[in-house]
Amino acid sequence: MIQLTATELLAAYARGELSPVDVMQAVLAHAAAREGELHALCAVDVDGALAAARASEARWRAGTALPLDGVPVTLKENIAVPGVAYRLGTAATATDATADFEAPPAARLREAGAIAWARTTMPDYGMLSSGLSSLYAEPARNPWHPAMTPGGSSAGAAAAAAAGYGPLHLGTDIGGSIRLPAGWCGLVGLKPSHGRVPIKPAYAGRVAGPLTRTVADAALMLAALARPDARDVTQLPPGDVRPRPLDLKGLRLGLMLDAGWGESAQAEVAAAVTAAAHAFERAGAIVEPLAGFTTRTMADGIDRFWRMRSWLDISALPPERRARVLPYILDWVAPAASYDGSTVFHGYSQMQALREAANTACEPFDFVLSPVSPMPAYPAHQASPLHDPARPFEHIAFTLPFNMSEQPALALNAGYTAPGLPIGLQVIGRRFDDAGVLALGAVWEQLRPAQRGWPF
Repeated sequence: MIQLTATELLAAYARGELSPVDVMQAVLAHAAAREGELHALCAVDVDGALAAARASEARWRAGTALPLDGVPVTLKENIAVPGVAYRLGTAATATDATADFEAPPAARLREAGAIAWARTTMPDYGMLSSGLSSLYAEPARNPWHPAMTPGGSSAGAAAAAAAGYGPLHLGTDIGGSIRLPAGWCGLVGLKPSHGRVPIKPAYAGRVAGPLTRTVADAALMLAALARPDARDVTQLPPGDVRPRPLDLKGLRLGLMLDAGWGESAQAEVAAAVTAAAHAFERAGAIVEPLAGFTTRTMADGIDRFWRMRSWLDISALPPERRARVLPYILDWVAPAASYDGSTVFHGYSQMQALREAANTACEPFDFVLSPVSPMPAYPAHQASPLHDPARPFEHIAFTLPFNMSEQPALALNAGYTAPGLPIGLQVIGRRFDDAGVLALGAVWEQLRPAQRGWPF
């Protein structure tokens, strides 16, 4: 049962072939067997999950099932649920910290009947592309190669998804935190258009979105998540997010293999993404090169702004709690203590500069293809590929622009390295065209070579 997608589970429930109770029990047992190795979960609600599964079973029998009724889902630890631990992946939070509100994504999934049975691990404040954290004894591991990171900051969500802890997993993304782990774990990870999925707290670039094993499941989850919530003042008007039929003939695709800054794409990564572009070309699309448009000034400015934002939060903590923050994060934010107002304002202004550059560069194309990351997954105990707080973001050059530009971006598996690690392909659409990137992702699932079996 653990290998079934959400789409398959719902069909089996409708036919009376499976019960949500049996599925939930199977997922709980499988997760318990794998957690000693993968460290994907920070909380599991066994009793609540089984009670929800029994209620779902009753609705299916009564013919009153909800859109995601009985489908297991995990929530990243920074998705607030009332009365549940809310420690943001860091030991610096109070040991009894809980949320006093329900974040919109959690509410939408609950209303759709999904069973939120576990919460997934993340790094301190979600500010790393790994699962390294001061709060958990061990970082999350990549099921394809447990010595490696699954990515982050939606680290546990990606590990859980690739390892078969149910079909649906919710992450968040402000610079690549859904797409990077999706790419490094062979998953489908959608960073929706900004405002497509209401979220709280909301701020520049931050979105919530699905991590799944298929595009169909990502689309199914997005349909539930994209319902309105007035608490997010950046929300978009309701719209149809279902993937539409897509004719590749004459479709214009940009191919970006150099982001303009950061680490260069490694040979295996560039080859896999180029092969994907050629497959689209053979199917009728027109593929043209797209030069990198992000500058070092943009990247460094945004880095400084984020450092200051995090420094303000961390410096406000009592000294004994501040000392519990992951040392890498403390080293990263330390320079912000000497920033002046003009430095911070210039950094903030680079968000708008990057937004304009990204939308202008992508406008001539229906979609843009790129690597998700310039390299495959790296060792689990490193905070980033370089493990250098002075150069923390050299690996997010392909993902960061589309948080700032508010465009939808989808990560999918493009292939594997020689040792067997997944390589991520990113599909970027024009603003608001979430349905389009899902549609092109579904086409890629048909075009790409046969995939290796999941590391369940």
